[in-house]
Amino acid sequence: MTQTTDAPAGGVAARADAAPEGRATSTFAKALNAALADSMAADASVLMFGEDVGTLGGVFRITDGLTARFGDQRCFDTPLAEAGIMGMAIGMAMNGMKPVVEMQFDAFAYPAFEQVVSHVAKMPNRTKGKVRLPLVIRIPYAGGIGGVEHHCDSSEAYYAHTPGLTVLAPATVRDAYFMLREAIASPDPVVFLEPKKLYWSKEEVDLAELRRTFEAGEAPRRIGRAVVARPGTDATLISYGPSVPTALAAAAAAAEEGRSIEVIDLRSIVPFDDKTVCASVRRTGRAVVVAEAPGFASVASEIVARVQERCFHSLAAPVLRVTGFDIPYPSPKLEHFYLPSVDRILDAVDDLQWED
Repeated sequence: MTQTTDAPAGGVAARADAAPEGRATSTFAKALNAALADSMAADASVLMFGEDVGTLGGVFRITDGLTARFGDQRCFDTPLAEAGIMGMAIGMAMNGMKPVVEMQFDAFAYPAFEQVVSHVAKMPNRTKGKVRLPLVIRIPYAGGIGGVEHHCDSSEAYYAHTPGLTVLAPATVRDAYFMLREAIASPDPVVFLEPKKLYWSKEEVDLAELRRTFEAGEAPRRIGRAVVARPGTDATLISYGPSVPTALAAAAAAAEEGRSIEVIDLRSIVPFDDKTVCASVRRTGRAVVVAEAPGFASVASEIVARVQERCFHSLAAPVLRVTGFDIPYPSPKLEHFYLPSVDRILDAVDDLQWED
């Protein structure tokens, strides 16, 4: 399990598998594109399809160049019919292919949701394991891009609540590459949540080296394994996907006030890494869960319950949440009030009963 232990100068810890300085810069989007291309090059049964993913290269250009490289039989556009996209992917996966489909925006996936719940998640169980569905459902999700309703939903709870699905939400360029490749290689269905506001985030990485590392079997497994993104001793911030950079910024701000805050990047929502999360909370004695989705009946709620049940005797205060509000996603001019912010996180940290 990858875990950070020491913080370099400046106070922000680098992950244990971080790339050395001097590597080429890559964006989150470019890493996803490379993961798709490398997977398609390594396995002829992998194909990519969805709305505008062919010639255009996707709304966010994640599939840019794939049609030109692999042909329109392996990366192609579909009608604007998410239920049809999902039904075709199910049939292909049942017959030896490894489809990767893009649901162009988070809320666009809802017309396909019945098939995800009724068939994608249940087929292996229904057939006693005789029929597996090695397919990946890529969903650009969450807010922070000034999008309107139906373009910024955080829909992870729907999928996490459905047994039979693996649900992933990377937050870094390196994890975007490795986790998408793991997802495509998985024999079971994966919902791969891509934080839209992180598409343009950058890291110093060598994508060719990432490919070599993955294909040589040297990359640490990420599905089901959280990581300590920043070590600390006073409290733990638990987050995933788009909220991880905000949690890290809050921890950096707290350090200026004399508090040492640990940050856990879950990476994998299902399966969930209780071991890493609980080890952190037992060390610090306090925890705040940070997520963009509305708080009621959410993934954040489940995390709070799991931590309370497993770490009760180590807690100095109740586990708190900083989430989106229980309303439909607001208009672009108001989204900054809705999304978790550094100030809201620091306010929650202040409420963790510091007085003895």
